Amino acid sequence: MSNPVRYDPPFPTGSICLLRLSALGDVTHVLPLVHTLQRAWPQVSLAWVIGTAEHRLLEGLQGVRFIPYDKRTGLAGMLALRRQLKGERFGALLQMQVAARANLLSACIPAQRRIGYDAARAKDLHGLFVNERIPDRPGIHVLDAIGSFCEPLGLKQTQVRWNLPVPDAARDWAARQWTGDRPTLVISPCSSHVVRNWRADRYAAVADHAAAQGWRVVLCGGRSQLERDTTDAILAAMSSAALDLVGKDTLKQLPALLERADLVLTPDSGPMHIANAMGTTVLGLHAASNPARSGPYSDRRYCVDRYDDAARRYLGKPAGELRWGTKIEREGVMDLVTVADAIAAFERFRLQRGPTSG
Repeated sequence: MSNPVRYDPPFPTGSICLLRLSALGDVTHVLPLVHTLQRAWPQVSLAWVIGTAEHRLLEGLQGVRFIPYDKRTGLAGMLALRRQLKGERFGALLQMQVAARANLLSACIPAQRRIGYDAARAKDLHGLFVNERIPDRPGIHVLDAIGSFCEPLGLKQTQVRWNLPVPDAARDWAARQWTGDRPTLVISPCSSHVVRNWRADRYAAVADHAAAQGWRVVLCGGRSQLERDTTDAILAAMSSAALDLVGKDTLKQLPALLERADLVLTPDSGPMHIANAMGTTVLGLHAASNPARSGPYSDRRYCVDRYDDAARRYLGKPAGELRWGTKIEREGVMDLVTVADAIAAFERFRLQRGPTSG
């Protein structure tokens, strides 16, 4: 008889299923956890129940079997997933989303251990769908909270590695969009949360400032009418030229595009976290959300942080007295972020980056 496979640390379970449907930025925060599991147990079978758009972004991630779920299919899609998984039983389910839809969907996934969030971060009856919880650690970034899902399995996430799968063809496409060695500011102006978005004339003012310093300005975004209208308004308000790539890339090409930027200007959005995962510095605009919790994980030195101002104005107390993770998504909250704020952050980056040719 052959010797059994040995794991170090000891392998506590069979195959593992991850459940995180959305959003684009949040699924990038799961990648370090995937790599932590794979480094510890290269033989482990990993499945990931994920949203369809998020699957398009991460398709090709090695060692992971994706099980896409289309949110538009509702209960019928949940029952189809249960039929798809009939006969399987995962050793552990990492239930990393607390929304009601994800909680219900988790009931269709057969697993012995069902690991979820601590009580402080749970909602929508999350506790009824799990039988173990991650440690309660307030005041940490979303990525670190997700990373702690390996701790009930006996692991600790000590490295943060994204390795987002980007095909060579996507990088080739990105390389064709502009040439030359001028520094490049990419502006991704829209979040899916509309109240997190900045005014078009303010983006235009920062873009014109960057152009005056010899920078190339590129606009990128998806195919929604909001993104098209916002981009048109930015271009109309600018006195300098910009390269308009809004609606022209795919989810596979977007990371390659952001990778080519020297700096990405964006509100709290999916492109913020994708750019960060690709190693690009982000000038994030924050008032509705706390950058310490949901800003670019690797480097927040160039973020504009008006979250405390928003807490005082809209909730009547300083940010330090709010429950961790409180969002202040109120109409007009992003007006607290001024053009001077963003230009000052841009100049900090430009001066610390040093002289460039172009």
